[in-house]
Amino acid sequence: MNTIELVAPAGSPEALDAAIGAGADAVYLGVKNFNARLRTTNFAYSQVEAAIRTLRRMGKRCYITVNTVFEQREADRMYQLLNYLSRIEPDGLIIQDFGVAYMARQRFPALKLHASTQMNIASGCGVNVLSKRGISRVVLARELALEEIRDIRSKTNSELEVFVHGALCISESGLCLFSSFLGGKSANRGMCTQACRRMYRTAGRVSEEGYFFSPADLQMIEKIPFLADAGVNAFKIEGRMKSADYAGVVVGAYRVALDSLGGSEEQTANAIERAKRILQNDLAREKTIFHYDLRADLSFLNPRKAGGVGVALGKILKVRKKGEDCQGLIALGHTPVAEGDSIRIHSSDDRRRLSHKLTAVELAGSEAWISIPHDFTAGDDVFLIQTKAMSKWSPRRLSPIIPKNLDMFKRAPGHEEAPHIEFGRRGKAGASGGAGVQSVQNAQKPKSARSLPEGLYAAVSHTSDLYAAQSIKPVKVLLTLNKRTLECLNMFDKQRRPLPFRAADIILAFDPFFPQALESSFIKAMPRLYQEGFRTFQINNLAHISLFRNFTAFAGAESAVKLIAGPYLYAFNRFAAAFVYDLGVDYIVSPFENNRQNLERTFERRERSSVFVTVFAYPALFRIRNDLSPLYPWERFGDNQDEYFSLITEPDETGLGESLVVPEKPFSIVDKIPFLHEAGFRRFILDFSGPALKKKEYKTVMTAAKEGVPLPNASRFNWKDGFFNEDRK
Repeated sequence: MNTIELVAPAGSPEALDAAIGAGADAVYLGVKNFNARLRTTNFAYSQVEAAIRTLRRMGKRCYITVNTVFEQREADRMYQLLNYLSRIEPDGLIIQDFGVAYMARQRFPALKLHASTQMNIASGCGVNVLSKRGISRVVLARELALEEIRDIRSKTNSELEVFVHGALCISESGLCLFSSFLGGKSANRGMCTQACRRMYRTAGRVSEEGYFFSPADLQMIEKIPFLADAGVNAFKIEGRMKSADYAGVVVGAYRVALDSLGGSEEQTANAIERAKRILQNDLAREKTIFHYDLRADLSFLNPRKAGGVGVALGKILKVRKKGEDCQGLIALGHTPVAEGDSIRIHSSDDRRRLSHKLTAVELAGSEAWISIPHDFTAGDDVFLIQTKAMSKWSPRRLSPIIPKNLDMFKRAPGHEEAPHIEFGRRGKAGASGGAGVQSVQNAQKPKSARSLPEGLYAAVSHTSDLYAAQSIKPVKVLLTLNKRTLECLNMFDKQRRPLPFRAADIILAFDPFFPQALESSFIKAMPRLYQEGFRTFQINNLAHISLFRNFTAFAGAESAVKLIAGPYLYAFNRFAAAFVYDLGVDYIVSPFENNRQNLERTFERRERSSVFVTVFAYPALFRIRNDLSPLYPWERFGDNQDEYFSLITEPDETGLGESLVVPEKPFSIVDKIPFLHEAGFRRFILDFSGPALKKKEYKTVMTAAKEGVPLPNASRFNWKDGFFNEDRK
């Protein structure tokens, strides 16, 4: 059996020491910017350099997380960071942004690149697209089942890494827009505010409260032998925001399990039982194996379980002052507490959450007075998140990996300018301004028979919605392409019923989540769709590009397939756009989270006619690989800020189904179309693919778009203010 790498989180120098001391083969850590855990401690540049040197001497590996998207204004900073990392030579970079991949391959080819789970790669096709573009390892999406992972392994030679332990996202990997929609704190920028962990209430006649979207934590310790047998190269533990004790406990448990592989079945079983006992000290949330069995099992959601980590100790009964300290009275149940333990307190309205180490515990019969932070009161919930005794399971190194004296580690990012990218014919791109990179100076893709018409496009999610879209007369219509749509299109074909639009006027738009279970059915379907006259497709996942590899036999501009890179192939900068254009696409749709300033910085005026801008949408804030209707038979719900949302659920052929959470208040910049047109943008999307709408609502939106007037009760999303930053406070 091949050696499997155990990859551990290091959110602090102490966690780094604990992870290596407990037996990790590799650690992943972040610097101060451009990583998906900006709220954790992260590392100074000198510390990163020192850690890499020490770990290499120990035969361990160090991966640096650069796993967020960057805007065009940040291109110089990203270039400077990559230049710095190329000099200190980590064992790999974990990346999300296609722009980082493009920049690294063009200018820093020695950097080894790993695709983050945020890239949303869930199929062998997706892995191979990245492999051809210099990505040596892919961290697969967390929503996959064992049989899907095994199938991916059979279709690629790339290294595969999977998460085996830690917190889960309810939304499919890399596709969560909830936190960003509420205030610009994007999960794709490392600023997630964990909207999934909040308490919500239904908005029907009977109001229910619950943590509807807070999943249990992943724990795959019992499945380690099967994942190893499936050919996984690396097991990853989540938790860069967790303590050093957490790192030591969890890494130690998985080390025990991994070391038993290759022995007898009895030895492995005994080792896993020992590992499970160690993990009993991981006082996080309830545990789940998630989609491992590819079954419609919703047990990973418990709406009655609070969204925070830890073991529930109950509510604060009373509060008293003792000197300058504040204490709360709790009832003692089966879980004892002691001075030095760590707790987490949630306010009763779920607006405040704070961790606290107990400085005092005073027993009072079946109750106890415990120290609490000020401003918490009776009725607030208390959770035990870590015990003082936990440290006995966390081995410590005799000397720290990062030395106290860092005087010899002086390297840091410089002040270089990123090269300028020129887009050439048919999506070819080149970088100018530097040695060793050929410049492509063709300024704009020429207009030809391949061009799509200018104007307003309508997007819908069901074939039945095509009739409503027809009433507003868009220049073309986008139809969501999934297994349900394929079946409906097949029905129309068999019954010889005409669609309300010609096939040539329908753009088939793929769902952004493309799991291995769907791959073969779509590969078989594409030639039939082509024969039926469908020529234009919107791709939203790297895997989709592989579906068109058999179309090269069709020659001529009239018969060729046109490809549009959808909003989920995040092109927030020119480098990402260059990567996407090099896939062979003809047009790019601006991401939902984008803002006007960044959009105009990314694309020069002469390039903007090849860019679609979505001006109306109910964007999917969560995209969930489950039909949640058996658990939640309602649709409308709200939060404590009186924001309301809809839950849209559907079954699918994998047995898991799909659910979307969309805002009740749509995103709209229809009144900005005249200004966008003046700036050089020519193609706009009215996206009606969210909740079911009436024809009258279609016409209201279209009228506002044509007249350039604002829609009432709509959100601007990030269009005006952009992503959250400290200046926005």
